Amino acid sequence: MTLPRHPEARAQRASKGDGTAARAASFEGGLRPPTQDDGQLCDARRRVAGFAHTLRDNGFKVGLAETQDALAVLASSVATRPSSLKPALRALFCATHSDWERFDEVFDAYWQGRHMRQRQVLTGAPGGNAPPARRLAQAQVPQEALGLPDHVERRSGGDSDAPADGRGRREGASRAETLTTTDLRHIVDPDDMAATHALAARLARVMRARLVRREQVRRRGRRLDLRRTIHRNVSHGGTLIDLAWRRRKIKPLRLVMLLDASGSMSLYTAFFVRFLHGVVDSFREAEAFVFHTRLAHVSPSLRDRDVTRAVDKLALMAQGIGGGTRIGESLATFNRWHARRVINSRTAVMIVSDGYDTGEPERLGEEMRRLRRRCRRIIWLNPLIGWRDYSPQARGMQAALPYVDLFAPAHNLQSLAALEPYLARI
Repeated sequence: MTLPRHPEARAQRASKGDGTAARAASFEGGLRPPTQDDGQLCDARRRVAGFAHTLRDNGFKVGLAETQDALAVLASSVATRPSSLKPALRALFCATHSDWERFDEVFDAYWQGRHMRQRQVLTGAPGGNAPPARRLAQAQVPQEALGLPDHVERRSGGDSDAPADGRGRREGASRAETLTTTDLRHIVDPDDMAATHALAARLARVMRARLVRREQVRRRGRRLDLRRTIHRNVSHGGTLIDLAWRRRKIKPLRLVMLLDASGSMSLYTAFFVRFLHGVVDSFREAEAFVFHTRLAHVSPSLRDRDVTRAVDKLALMAQGIGGGTRIGESLATFNRWHARRVINSRTAVMIVSDGYDTGEPERLGEEMRRLRRRCRRIIWLNPLIGWRDYSPQARGMQAALPYVDLFAPAHNLQSLAALEPYLARI
């Protein structure tokens, strides 16, 4: 049996003689010498992979399959026409309308360097800049739960270079959407913090308006509930016999909020103070309390329409903000001196706290049991639920959970807006 001779074997034999013949033989069998085009293609592939990574950092859902398809597009004839390459990548990487609107900006920034923004990414792994153990102990948060921010953004440049084609307005809407979904502890820019506080007050007003306007199904009413009417009369062959009506709620929801203003909640206190102001200012029946080592009734100070003046009054009334936490003793004060006056059968009590308590968990559990017997619902909002790998292991949180009707996150505006459907059903 005769095997075909490999080109490399011929090249080795030829290398004993003429070097030129050896180089010529080494490129037989489909091999060719590297050219400048190969280096450019490899560089373009790296750039496409980097572009896919940039899209993922900006919220695009781009996976390995989309990256492979983009490399296939790069190897096709489309890559030779720049006017066709951008639409092809847009159709490949954009899955939603918001992605479609933001793609041009990201594409121009990556490939052409237009409207570049400085960005610094800090990983969640502990590093040399980690806060000292003393500060973590004062905050009463386990060090492994606190960690470092997942990302910090620094923006350079103002709005003076915004184009006249309306891209600045799209960027403003995108910025507001980003603030809605960003964890509040990551917002460090003063302008972004001010915008977030304004959005918090607006969210409270919107929630109040929707809860008031929401109607309930009644036997009599002024508006016909067509969907429920059709569902009820399916058994009648579609003949509308049993009608369902809608009218507004007779008794409005009363909301009582208790905000933990201790040191472990310092990353969220300023935001929730603005949200408290919006709730008290918008809801007709709402009461607000702030607690740390003791409880303070702050509704009178928050009824001032001037937000700055209201926050200043609150700071004077709730001295000791940023210290330790005694949730059990604060709830005992509330149950003894305030509960009978501010709670009725239509009251939802909303507690905003991380659950870290320096008091006895047994007392917290007992006070939660007494509070549960008085009100209609207890909602516990814990900002730490939005943190990575969080579980309610604190003793105080474990003692309170059996009496909680809804245990939900409160680390961004989106999580607060998700409360509206639940409150509407109360």
